[in-house]
Amino acid sequence: MENEKLLNETKVDANEVVTQIVRSPKHGTFDLAKEDDRRRIKKIVVDLMRQSERLSEHDIKRWRQACQLAIDYDNPNRGRLYDVYNDVDIDAHLSGAIGQVNGFVKCRSFKLETPEGDADEEALKYLNTTWFKDLLDYILESIYWGHSLIELGDVKTDANGCINFDGCRLMPRRHVVPEYHRIIKNANDNWRDGVDYHEAPYKYWLIEAGKADDLGKFKKAALHTIPKKYALAFWDTFAEMFGIPIRIAKTSTRDEREKDKLATMMDIMGAKSWGVFDDTTDIELVESSRGDAYNVYDKRVDRANSELSKLVLQQTMTIEEGSSHAQSKTHMEVFDNLIESYCDMVRDIVNNQLLPIMAIHGFPVKGLTFEWDDPADYTPEQMVAFETMILNNFEVDPNYFQEKYGMPVGKRREIGLPMMENSLPDKPAPFFD
Repeated sequence: MENEKLLNETKVDANEVVTQIVRSPKHGTFDLAKEDDRRRIKKIVVDLMRQSERLSEHDIKRWRQACQLAIDYDNPNRGRLYDVYNDVDIDAHLSGAIGQVNGFVKCRSFKLETPEGDADEEALKYLNTTWFKDLLDYILESIYWGHSLIELGDVKTDANGCINFDGCRLMPRRHVVPEYHRIIKNANDNWRDGVDYHEAPYKYWLIEAGKADDLGKFKKAALHTIPKKYALAFWDTFAEMFGIPIRIAKTSTRDEREKDKLATMMDIMGAKSWGVFDDTTDIELVESSRGDAYNVYDKRVDRANSELSKLVLQQTMTIEEGSSHAQSKTHMEVFDNLIESYCDMVRDIVNNQLLPIMAIHGFPVKGLTFEWDDPADYTPEQMVAFETMILNNFEVDPNYFQEKYGMPVGKRREIGLPMMENSLPDKPAPFFD
């Protein structure tokens, strides 16, 4: 309770703080022609930087407290940590890296094998469904969010007379206490008051992805998305104050109406602007001399992005620019190993949890095994040599070429092949009679 109270008391909205600093009436309007105003703007920029550091430090502190609540032995509660994860999940670079990994996993073909190792094409239709694709999404999400509990839908019969689940959904993470395999009614209830989902009948409808104590990769990603968020926010503030030259109008008139008219013309000036001024008015454009914003902000964002790439992809070159073919090949091998490890995780969950549950509900999948269908990867030159060798030595069904290349194939032509000399040459005549 003390931790929750502390979190609520220290909760700060970054955008609100920035708005208060930039638009507060105490700062008024700025005139760069005055030395005092220039010093005042410089001080505000420094204050913004300090405020950015303080907010970032505050969010890191909030993250640490949320982690402590999540791993509490007596009463683990991940609710605060999921609040942090919701902010992490909206990072564009992180989303792109995750999408790249998930896309490579989901685009792979799969099959159901019999104990003899043959593919069962008929049973495959039970997994070529929307609910199974959704299940794959939830399983892959568990890598980043941590332990996930997935509920299968009701068993229905489709228009073709084939039984299927009518969907699947993710159980609300805040209501699941995986350490004690309990589902609680309210997010802040004690886990002892929950329902044990390892018991019947719940265990026949639920799929678990991830270890019970797994907090996911978002736990580490938060350390990079939090500073990145504030670096981008205050870079926008910097650009607003120094990115556009400031127009300064100097006039010697004391007529307030003329001053108001001058201020209106300065305010509406834009592209192809013009104005009518008397000979006592002087218009000046003041350019900003501050050029370190790139190193201060953009480099910090680049560093955060590269760290996120290493966390999610275990390398950087498949999503960022590379420098050589040799390096890109090495990075691609690392990426392939990562994809293979995720495919193994999915296969284990399907074989150890999903297929046994499907068999209990009447699906004809008993004894079948889920495997990824990985065809041999040949270069075009290797494929030509391979097919030529097969054609020269064996009879090939024309349907193979018709299905592979999409071209009609007739009967095979009879081509006279040279006789193979299998016998040894005659013994040569002796040199001397």
